[in-house]
Amino acid sequence: MNKPLYTVEILRLAASIPHLHTLESSDGKAEVRSPTCGSFVRVQVTLDDDDRVVELGQYVEACAFGQASAALMGRHAIGCQASHVAKALAEFAAWLDGERDDPGRWPGLDALAPARSRRARHGAMLLAFRALLAAIEDAQAK
Repeated sequence: MNKPLYTVEILRLAASIPHLHTLESSDGKAEVRSPTCGSFVRVQVTLDDDDRVVELGQYVEACAFGQASAALMGRHAIGCQASHVAKALAEFAAWLDGERDDPGRWPGLDALAPARSRRARHGAMLLAFRALLAAIEDAQAK
């Protein structure tokens, strides 16, 4: 029998996305959309003097996998710099593509293992990380 695609853990994560609000003022912002499914994530950040995320706001319209990924991103984004997010994004994408045996150092991403075989869901799962990186880079460009 096939294992369920949406596990209890994935659904729990999808229902617990942190930082679901708009920041009154932000240093950078980005919206990233998946061309395959139409899901999107909007992220705003405030950075400190070392370009570390100190405030995060996000808006997520995605499937349960995209929402679960946004929850995991949001739980651990505070304190991150662009280089850390870029590395996590690259590791996560390589894991989804089967090029790595683990999802990297970003905590909790292994919960998304049931979707590794569903390539159409990969874009939605990467959205939150792409949006976070783009928002940090937007802030740094200003």
